[in-house]
Amino acid sequence: MSTLKTSIQDKIGNFPRRLEDESIYIMREVAAQFERPALLFSGGKDSITLVRLAQKAFFPGKIPFPLVHIDTGHNFPETIEFRDWLAKETGAELIVRYVQDSIDQGKVKEESGKYASRNVLQTVTLLDTIEEFKFDACIGGARRDEEKARAKERIFSVRDDFGQWDAKRQRPELFDMLNGRISVGENVRVFPISNWTELDVWNYINEEHMEIPSIYFSHQRQVIERDGMLWADSEHLNKEADEIPFEAIVRFRTVGDMTCTAAVASNAVDIDVIIEEILSAEISERGARIDDKRSEAAMEKRKQQGYF
Repeated sequence: MSTLKTSIQDKIGNFPRRLEDESIYIMREVAAQFERPALLFSGGKDSITLVRLAQKAFFPGKIPFPLVHIDTGHNFPETIEFRDWLAKETGAELIVRYVQDSIDQGKVKEESGKYASRNVLQTVTLLDTIEEFKFDACIGGARRDEEKARAKERIFSVRDDFGQWDAKRQRPELFDMLNGRISVGENVRVFPISNWTELDVWNYINEEHMEIPSIYFSHQRQVIERDGMLWADSEHLNKEADEIPFEAIVRFRTVGDMTCTAAVASNAVDIDVIIEEILSAEISERGARIDDKRSEAAMEKRKQQGYF
């Protein structure tokens, strides 16, 4: 067996359980320190992992806060189907709010052009949802290894009364002391898997035998090629005349809005092979997210405005 293959086998199924312990501790701290927390749920692997952690944190009781999904209207159908199944399976309350409603109310304007997306627009819908339900803590699945701006976050990340984030106002987090004290109107974004990596998430899913949306595995679908990447053919894409759909065998490494999430060519039909792909990948997980590439500081600017 080659050295590379040996290294891959060493990584598979090697999830450090101390990370699970830390995340469960954070979940329980949220329940203890806040009055109206919620779990922001996208239907992707990270938020699915959060649901499993919440189940373990509060077993044998039910998850004591709702799952909140901001639906752009341009999501993958497989993700929406999985979202509804998981909420029913776990008995968790599911709250869904729609970007289309924000557009209809004139609060945001639909983008135009080749790269038009609703991904940025969901910030307004999210902030309105936080205000509607008076959530004081929103649990998210961001990890520090995903993107530079997310590496600046604390586990308890305070947002002001406008939902805005200021990296310079982040609180120190000494040892495992999490400070949830906030002023009226403020809320906190909480990141229980902040110290996990993409590989940790996949190893955890593997060890826990968790269900995930089918689009994470290799499948055949209609795609177009754009900027050297493969995009799921969809009525939501503003295609140009030379962007002709064709059949390809692909999977999605990350799940977001269909208009900003590219696929990767892959034959990975199980998680062990996905882990092998990750270990040999030359681009990061979010390298397939066009919304992160709009500018060098795209993610940080969106976070400052109240983004997830």
